[in-house]
Amino acid sequence: MTSVTRRPTTRSVSRSRTVFECTSCGTPHPAWVGRCGTCGEWNVLEEVPVVGPEASIRTAFDEVVHLRSLTDIESTNWVAEPTGLTEADRALGGGLVPGSVTLISGEPGIGKSTLTLQLAAERVRSGGRVLLVSAEESAAQVRLRAERLKAVYKDLWLVDSGSVDAVIDRVEDLKPDLVVVDSIQTVQVNDERGLPGSIGQVRAAAQRLVTEAKARSLATVLVGHLTKEGSLAGPKALEHLVDTVVELTGDRHQALRVLRVVKHRFGPTDEIGLFEMAEDGLRSVDDPSRLFLDDRAADVAGSVVLPTLEGHRPLLVEIQALVVRATMPHPRRSPQGLDGRRLALLLAVLDRRVGISLGALDVYATVVGGASATEPAADLPLALAVVSGVTGRPVGGGVSNPRVDDTVALGEVGLGGELRQVVGTERRLREAVRLGYSRAVVPAGTVTAVEGVELIRVGNLAEAAAAVGLLSAN
Repeated sequence: MTSVTRRPTTRSVSRSRTVFECTSCGTPHPAWVGRCGTCGEWNVLEEVPVVGPEASIRTAFDEVVHLRSLTDIESTNWVAEPTGLTEADRALGGGLVPGSVTLISGEPGIGKSTLTLQLAAERVRSGGRVLLVSAEESAAQVRLRAERLKAVYKDLWLVDSGSVDAVIDRVEDLKPDLVVVDSIQTVQVNDERGLPGSIGQVRAAAQRLVTEAKARSLATVLVGHLTKEGSLAGPKALEHLVDTVVELTGDRHQALRVLRVVKHRFGPTDEIGLFEMAEDGLRSVDDPSRLFLDDRAADVAGSVVLPTLEGHRPLLVEIQALVVRATMPHPRRSPQGLDGRRLALLLAVLDRRVGISLGALDVYATVVGGASATEPAADLPLALAVVSGVTGRPVGGGVSNPRVDDTVALGEVGLGGELRQVVGTERRLREAVRLGYSRAVVPAGTVTAVEGVELIRVGNLAEAAAAVGLLSAN
């Protein structure tokens, strides 16, 4: 081991005495302007004092810095503590790790406060002690939500102060097992300039809370809002400060909520948790495929079932397409839960390679139930749904001993109309078999064989449409 002592250094700083800093993104401006040139927000510049040119910043280091080989560092096994919510544990790889900081982001009203209160209640039920910091809602509002969720417990403690310093003092007094801060945009550090939610305050507050969590081995959950552009509010560096970043997404008009991990220092980021919003909170969805397909009308044209993958988890979703005569000079292309650019590409391929002209028709395409399917495997079922909508024939009428509701489709469509294989075919097909589907339209190169499902291998989009009875075979 080699020791290196770092000596005090003096560094001169030459800056103007006045600078106008954006409270949204932190960009400095030499003079006040109405709109920040970096983030585009209006009336967000704030005049702040800076150090003069004659001053200097002196940085002292008293500690000894040790150089260590990686082989000399002992391995640590991180043990996650279950949250009590099955789908949350699935997404987080087992639960929350002591000393970790987890950031939960999502749009307003999507269910972040409900989820965190349920996490807190489950920790108390397992014998723990939780400190809930509510800087947005009053204590009475939190109590009402807790009563609705049946989460009123003695060891669930509440602080309705927005001061991070006060929160840390209460952590010292209570010594909880879990701290929940709702939200990071509404708390502030007393000795940091700026209003709550500004870039400096968000960064400083998160840094203080992360430091306390590491020092005390205290699991901490921060709630963060999304901006109108759909990005995490506050500095992007906030995501680098925490250990885990999860997003709670879903259609506010639908019951389904998806908990997706986008960063995780203690495990993989390819798992999701699925919840259903109910009167008594978020309920874990054990069989989401049945939830998506329960109300499906199998004999309707324009409907195709896709075995999709969310991380490692296979799901069956229904893709629907409606094709009608256009009433405007420019036909509409309206995708929901689908990639609009892929839809435009597939319509061009159908026109050029299959001979189905859609230039004078409006095309509406959606994934039913508030789900999304933007992966390449959705190309084939989406294209077949459009062809089915044009011809008026349900998918499945062209295979031997046809039963309309027994066919799924998956595959990527190339510009030449050819079909290409996708990842995870075996897992997708096993899920289809479990739900009673016995036939699958797949690219010709697919070698995977799953017991219980007949593979209809086709080389291009025209062959696929003919195989399921939508077009006449040449």
